[in-house]
Amino acid sequence: MPVVLVGTATCGRAAGALEVLQAIKDTVKKQNLNCLIYEVGCMGHCYAEPLIILRKPGFPSICYGHVSPVLAENLVTNLILNDDPSLEFVLGSLEENDLIPSFSDFPRSKYEKRILLKNCGHINPEEIEHYIANGGYESLSKALQMKPVEIVSEVKRSKLRGLGGAGFPTGEKWDVCRHSEGEPKYLICNGDEGDPGAFMDRAILESDPHSVIEGMVIAGYAIGARHGYIYVRAEYPLAVQRVRNALLQAEKYKFLGENILGSGLSFDIKLFQGSGAFVCGEATALIASIEGKPGMPRHRPPRVAVQGLFGKPTILNNVKTLAYVPHIIKNGADWFLQTGTERSKGTAVFALAGKVVNTGLVEVPMGTTLRQLVFQVGGGITKGKRFKAVQIGGPSGGCLPESALGLPIDFDSLQESGAMMGSGGMVVLDEDDCMVEVARYFLDFTQKESCGKCTLCRLGTKQMLDILEDITKGHGMMEDLETLEQLAEDIKQGSLCGLGRTAPNPVLTTLRYFREEYEAHIKEGRCPALMCQTLIAYYILPEKCARGCDACVGTCTVEAITTDKKRRIKVIDQEKCVKCNTCLAACPPQYDAVVRLSPPDKVPKSEGK
Repeated sequence: MPVVLVGTATCGRAAGALEVLQAIKDTVKKQNLNCLIYEVGCMGHCYAEPLIILRKPGFPSICYGHVSPVLAENLVTNLILNDDPSLEFVLGSLEENDLIPSFSDFPRSKYEKRILLKNCGHINPEEIEHYIANGGYESLSKALQMKPVEIVSEVKRSKLRGLGGAGFPTGEKWDVCRHSEGEPKYLICNGDEGDPGAFMDRAILESDPHSVIEGMVIAGYAIGARHGYIYVRAEYPLAVQRVRNALLQAEKYKFLGENILGSGLSFDIKLFQGSGAFVCGEATALIASIEGKPGMPRHRPPRVAVQGLFGKPTILNNVKTLAYVPHIIKNGADWFLQTGTERSKGTAVFALAGKVVNTGLVEVPMGTTLRQLVFQVGGGITKGKRFKAVQIGGPSGGCLPESALGLPIDFDSLQESGAMMGSGGMVVLDEDDCMVEVARYFLDFTQKESCGKCTLCRLGTKQMLDILEDITKGHGMMEDLETLEQLAEDIKQGSLCGLGRTAPNPVLTTLRYFREEYEAHIKEGRCPALMCQTLIAYYILPEKCARGCDACVGTCTVEAITTDKKRRIKVIDQEKCVKCNTCLAACPPQYDAVVRLSPPDKVPKSEGK
């Protein structure tokens, strides 16, 4: 029978997916159609939300993008009643066929390899039967027939590295915990994803929560733990809801709790909601949060695997790391070793955001170059602009220039370039982005998220931020650049946790690759990207201004634009102007009369005195 899948992850809901879902339900009821309707998670093509997939016997599975409630009604009616696939609205087909272009024909398909995301957008995350029907919990059944040491050995042999950012070998960590003294042992899934522009863990928890649960049960069995926690930030309400529902279903089906699948193994998982502190992504701060203490890091050693939650041996792994475990157990370490580079095996999941055409979730083999990811998978830069940089690794990552586009994506290559893999956030920047302002923006975030425990992190980042703000306002001095570099190195050396040690990365990489922009701000009082508000001004060119057009006047929020009745042209009062850019956006392209200049006192000749 026909099936309708509606992507209702957070990205879909933000674009209006719930309204589309309701329209489909109303249509099915009104037309008395015999079909099934399922909510699914994120399909990865977030640029085309809302998304729906229609399946009907005799037709391939068809995906439609940019679906409105009215369009959804027509699509469902046309295909189910009239066998009309409405080809003009098709985004792609999920299977090879002679009728409709398939997703495998997309340029991105040559580079993508979906393992962790294979179920996302294709199963109902709130129905455990959908997960089971797609091979779910088979790995757990297999693992329960193995000895714990065999599981640890297989994970070690696979060379799986932690996908939360640090890249520490997962099997080695498990082995340390397994042999550490102290009972009970604990397992924690770190879903505290606080990076701006990152949504990989959220998407997996919303779209395929049972993959994480299955990985946790296997990991718990391997290290000898009986208790687990899934730590999710409370700002992810849909992820919290779907994980909670998945835990209840897993217990009902005896995949969790006492005597799992009759094996004698007992393992339970509790859901813990964090309060949104970025520092709680760090292992010891997250553990302190679960214990009811302020989320502040502690000194290591002892390592968490030796002395973690409640002072007991604890394993803390990222969502993606644990979701990989069932695949490795099912297919074997040799299968996993076939993908990736020599030292970074498997795939990497990235959240493509910023000035890129195809924003969304992508999963590519380790070793894929930045150029392939941005231009082939991501579709290139929006509005035909020139690529400038990519900020990779979250707010503590680095900004890499065009010359680094050939860099392979793996833990070691990115670290050598001054960036890092991080949890998978990737923000693409174009020619209109000021790298000094970008560095200031990310440092402002990490400075505010500092827990304040370390003096260098608390005060050093504040001093760096003050210097950057001076530079973006045209008050900087050349010696400030040396001060920034010295402060950055001191903060990296003197901070306790990864937040402090990596906070200067955006500043150091922009100084390394875009130093000329800093010098333009300081020496010339000029922002080359025309982004820093203090260093720009807007003017209207009289020879281009249309006499009868008042588009800019009507959109100015502070009434800074007036009409010179004598010359019948518009003039901007620079004292009133707040540089909001609305006049530039409102000016019809055929006139192109509004210009943005830096430095601000660079008055166009046509404006006269």
